[in-house]
Amino acid sequence: MPATVLQPARAEPPAFLSIGHITRDVLPDGSFALGGTVTFATLTVERLGLPAALVTCASADICQQLPSLLPGIGLAVRMAARTTTFENRYQDGFRIQYLRARSEPLEIEDVPLPWRAAPIVLLAPLAQELTPEIVALFPRSEGRILAATPQGWLRRWDSDGRVWPTPWEAAEQVLPHLDALILSHDDLLPFANGSRAEAEAILRRWSQLVPLLVATAGREGATLFRKGLAQHFPAYPAREVDPTGAGDVFAAAFLVQLARSGDPAAAVDFANCVASFSVEDVGTRGIPSPTQVEKRLAQRRGSEAG
Repeated sequence: MPATVLQPARAEPPAFLSIGHITRDVLPDGSFALGGTVTFATLTVERLGLPAALVTCASADICQQLPSLLPGIGLAVRMAARTTTFENRYQDGFRIQYLRARSEPLEIEDVPLPWRAAPIVLLAPLAQELTPEIVALFPRSEGRILAATPQGWLRRWDSDGRVWPTPWEAAEQVLPHLDALILSHDDLLPFANGSRAEAEAILRRWSQLVPLLVATAGREGATLFRKGLAQHFPAYPAREVDPTGAGDVFAAAFLVQLARSGDPAAAVDFANCVASFSVEDVGTRGIPSPTQVEKRLAQRRGSEAG
């Protein structure tokens, strides 16, 4: 059975469509929080004023809660036996991640026909739930931005559920179909012997295959790659409380501003600003309003002018 529209989008097609698994994230006290790139990204887009929708797969109990947890967001959900569940443990300052449950892979048929014309589409896998063939659903066309956050293609897990890095075997198959790739610089360190220089070499190579590539580095800011050429943008000062989802918030904000302005450099700076708010509160509570963003952007412009 393909996904069912639990909640219609505010517009058809929505301005922004994200595809990937919603997650249950296990918190230190044993409770759960709703997570996943699709969650953070669509909430960000809605907060910035555009109609957003997502396609996912989850268990019945989560499906029942989604309309109230994500009000106003279009929801196409395939019912499954389980919801993808992650648990993070910290040891000596390092994160060890476990995949405690995995929902079913998503299929092309899960994407509602009217939503396939969305002008901004974000492929957001978290646990290998999207096949490379998904890009064929969104052929390149004027006025559309097809982007991906590939972290779910860079993960594998063992019999105990412990998550390990794995090479993105389909990178050269997928990248030529995308308009933008957004990822964390740290996602590539396991494949670069922990060397940032080697990780940057991978980024430069990939940037020859996709028009825009953005690598985030937390408080170090973000780097925009265009055909191997790199341009760095500093982060905005922030009082970090919870970095969860900041990269997803960045990706959504970048795509919104790119669609609005057509200026990749301005979009990276805008996304840095939006993401700086997201780390200042727990979970999705830090996602800012346009007024907050404009005020912080103006403060930086003022300081640079002074």
